[in-house]
Amino acid sequence: MGNSRKEVRIGLIGGGWMGRAHTTSFHNAGMIFGDQLPVFEVVSDVNEELAAKFAKVNGYRRYTDDWKAVASDPDVDLVDVATPNSMHYEMVKYALEHGKHVFCEKPLSLSAKESRELSDLAEAKGLVNYCGFSNVMNPANQYVHDLIQSGKLGRIMRVHATYDQDMLLDPSIPIAWRHIRRLAGTGALGDLGCHLLSVSQFLLGDITEVMGVESIVIPERPAKAGSTEMQKVENDDLITFLVKYANGAIGDFSSSRVATGRKNYFYYEIQGTEGSVVYNLERMCEVQVYFKADADIDNGRDCGFRTVLLNPQHKGFKWFQPAGGIAIAFDDMKTLQAHTLMEAMEGKPYFCNFALGAKVDGVVDAVERSLESKTWEKC
Repeated sequence: MGNSRKEVRIGLIGGGWMGRAHTTSFHNAGMIFGDQLPVFEVVSDVNEELAAKFAKVNGYRRYTDDWKAVASDPDVDLVDVATPNSMHYEMVKYALEHGKHVFCEKPLSLSAKESRELSDLAEAKGLVNYCGFSNVMNPANQYVHDLIQSGKLGRIMRVHATYDQDMLLDPSIPIAWRHIRRLAGTGALGDLGCHLLSVSQFLLGDITEVMGVESIVIPERPAKAGSTEMQKVENDDLITFLVKYANGAIGDFSSSRVATGRKNYFYYEIQGTEGSVVYNLERMCEVQVYFKADADIDNGRDCGFRTVLLNPQHKGFKWFQPAGGIAIAFDDMKTLQAHTLMEAMEGKPYFCNFALGAKVDGVVDAVERSLESKTWEKC
């Protein structure tokens, strides 16, 4: 019997870790969900030898060192941009202008203006435009979203959120593109904080105003490993900013790439008038909840928060494990992301579009402006 699934021919730009993660997620989504069949048509990388090896290992039919050839290839349906931040705008725009559906890793660009331009262009051309905010697909965040929408938390009053890692705590780690403003834009704010902002947008809607403060903890790094020549770090190692939401809630956000002891500490607490919820990605399958309605205060047995273990009743979980208490993994979020993108290719609605990317970049821009003005800035 022949395969009745429609083929989606993928052209990947960028043969690094993220390109491999995207490829794996498309493959897994095809097996788990029976999605449209991903065909790995062509991969490009500036390092042609790397591209050749990537193609062989990951099953791409062809390879090249010319990304424009991928973005305009008549045998490519979906262009997957998995390159460093500064390249996104040019590559995405070129692909859209050539009528390609686009999957772009976050951030969409280095400015809200450019991201809005890309969003408008994709909409005008009627093309799928997906931005890679994988944390939105986390079943835990889907559960919290449903809690908020149900009203069980009441009116949301406050959000406390941080995304911390210590991967750049060692000052002997040499300078890289992530430290250079023209290549990365912001530091921890745009690299880690944007994940918080995407989930915040999904859960609570628009942020209207921000005020921030930043710190460059390690102002210089070796030009290369073992070198005594030092190069200036141009963007934030850690950032903290206050926020006001359109719904009346307030909050504080932080992010650090030099947070001693923290490995992947994506944490938030959302406090409502009828309940609160706490989540930490380092304990991916556990959500802490508290509901006033469940508290037996009169008898003195209000024991505070309780733990909800993700289970097959939570959106997305059932595809990976048959029962609650069995952990799913970070890569499963990427698989859910690939599945959602494949559904978008069939015309189904999706949240992580370029308009979301532009909103997140709008908040990042506003925080940047507030660092200069030292006051509140509108998003």
